[in-house]
Amino acid sequence: MRFRRRRAIPERSVFHLPDLLAEAIAGILQRPARSVLTTLGTILGVGAFVAVLGLTSTATGQIGKHFDALAETTVTVTDAGESGVSFPRDADQRINRLNGVVASGVYWNVPLRRPVIGSAPGVRAGSRADAADLPVYAASAGALEAANATVRTGRLFDAFHDGRAEQVVVLGPAAAGRLNIHQLSGRPAVFIDGRPFTVVGIISDTERLPELLLGIVLPRATAQELYPAPDPAVNPAKMVIETRLGAAQLIARQAPVALRPDGVSLLRAVPPPDPRSLRDDVDTELSGLFLALAGICLVIGAVSITNTTLVAVMERVGEIGLRRALGARPRHVAGQFLTESTVLGALGGLTGTALGVAVVLAVALAREWTVILDPVTVLPAPVIGALTGMLAGLYPALRAARTEPSEALRR
Repeated sequence: MRFRRRRAIPERSVFHLPDLLAEAIAGILQRPARSVLTTLGTILGVGAFVAVLGLTSTATGQIGKHFDALAETTVTVTDAGESGVSFPRDADQRINRLNGVVASGVYWNVPLRRPVIGSAPGVRAGSRADAADLPVYAASAGALEAANATVRTGRLFDAFHDGRAEQVVVLGPAAAGRLNIHQLSGRPAVFIDGRPFTVVGIISDTERLPELLLGIVLPRATAQELYPAPDPAVNPAKMVIETRLGAAQLIARQAPVALRPDGVSLLRAVPPPDPRSLRDDVDTELSGLFLALAGICLVIGAVSITNTTLVAVMERVGEIGLRRALGARPRHVAGQFLTESTVLGALGGLTGTALGVAVVLAVALAREWTVILDPVTVLPAPVIGALTGMLAGLYPALRAARTEPSEALRR
């Protein structure tokens, strides 16, 4: 009886995941300098991605914080009458009696036709000394207080000047520079159409009514006595009201009744706008711009990983041929190089995330901002780096898998 000799079946090559990771890490550590340079693009891309999102959310939070505090405590009442100024002479006192009001005042742009304005008498129209382009504002003493105007030198005019229609003015910094008035020790004056006004102060800044920084401000009663009233259809008089936090909506409803109970329709109160729309617009525009830049960095990083991995495949042709000759399958070779590029991308993503968070913290500490980092956008950043590395290593890995053992060993 003859027994047929059974043919030995070769054992199939198996490449387990721990072996795959060990080979990939060994390949990375074999050339540490090249590996660091390869991950540099991913580090920059992911770092820019995290820094952009963190700085955008942090800066937007600051914008919203300041805008909320200022806008939610400001009410503007506009003259909706047909002629003259609809605000009563004691408008400031009427509004200040409302619970929740901090300060209030009336102001308008004084209608002057071809004025001649100078810091000395005898200034001719059209000459270099003529500052006719400077706007002239009428404001009650309460308007300067509600605007939170800070004084660089001198003082603001008060209810005494306003009540007596004194010919005094306060200059904004732009007007003071245009008129070349920087000191008040010599009691300088401003001449409007030849009429003198003593300069009592120069403003350095305001929280509200920024237009006052550009012009000449004189008391309301003085403007009403010397100049024509503004046209409500073109240049209406307005009242600015500073309220306590949370009282603005109520004050907006009460102000027209308190000012003109006999003609509520002559005044229109504007409550604070919704700041969320502004914050969302700023967030969207900044995020869109800087995320595009971060995307470009990621593309550059992916191209860098692709080139470096491709060069590594060409240099390690002998190693690939030997592995194939010993039984490694094409997918094992492809998996090894794909794992190397993915690990490099993940390392770059982790390093870039840490650097991006450090940049956000440094900027926030330098500007004394509150750091706002959304975990939903920061935590996936290392995964983005790993995906970038995997996609970048796909072509070199497929090219390595197609290498024939006999051809590789002949090189």
